[in-house]
Amino acid sequence: MPASFLGSALRGTFFLAFGLWWSVRYPLKYLNRKGAVEGQPSRGRTELFEGAVKAFFALIGILVEQFVPTGPHLQLYSPKTHSWTDLTHWHYSTIYLFFLLSGITDVVSHSPLKLPPGLERLSLTLALLVEGLLFCFRDYSDAVLDQHLHSLLAMAIFAGALCAFLEVFLRDHIILETFRTSTFLLQGSWLWQIGFVLSPPWGGPGWDDSDSSNLLFLTMCFCWHYIGALAVVAANAVASRCCNESCQLKFGDIDVELDCGLCLHRGKKSSSGALLPESSSDDK
Repeated sequence: MPASFLGSALRGTFFLAFGLWWSVRYPLKYLNRKGAVEGQPSRGRTELFEGAVKAFFALIGILVEQFVPTGPHLQLYSPKTHSWTDLTHWHYSTIYLFFLLSGITDVVSHSPLKLPPGLERLSLTLALLVEGLLFCFRDYSDAVLDQHLHSLLAMAIFAGALCAFLEVFLRDHIILETFRTSTFLLQGSWLWQIGFVLSPPWGGPGWDDSDSSNLLFLTMCFCWHYIGALAVVAANAVASRCCNESCQLKFGDIDVELDCGLCLHRGKKSSSGALLPESSSDDK
């Protein structure tokens, strides 16, 4: 299997994983907020967990890009050849570096240090802007198909960056959170598509770069990818609502909140009353 396909697939999996996680987490958070579940300590724990996972996978990405057999091994410039060393690997290492900073900011923002609210969204905006910038000014030479694929990818990246920037000022806005989720799903699935087009996993050459009809088809395919992302978001939102309502019907006073699989009580007093409704009559 070509290494370029594996790299594209791994990067796509990173964005798909976060998109799928958010497509379940944000609807549940919205439903619980409507049920007056505010200020729960679990939210901080969830953000800490999310930031730690983001930082971990970004660090793994940097190490893989640098220390694969064909990687630069932290050497940026070769004095022997008087030229830059494997700038493609440095390109992706830089992207991972900014997502590493974003993950660290997530963790620190929900630590006792109490950083200004919105800083974690600003760091995510910065990571996405750097990613889009590097893809826009990447050297594609005469590879028209490669440039077209990454131009479409940049649209998803900058849309997510704009959404994350708006969330700096509009906190817990379900529409913005849902849109950002859909852009991450789109970015992840499209990275997989790029791998199949440019470096098929079964080997052999990629798609014909001189066939202009490929550009039209891939543009339509990009739109289909986004329809698929919206369908995933909608399906998970419906499933989250059903799960939340089922939990309430079963336990009365419990809301579902994604915090490592825990359910949260709305209040100790209400829960104890619901669990022991006839204790006074039994004593009589």
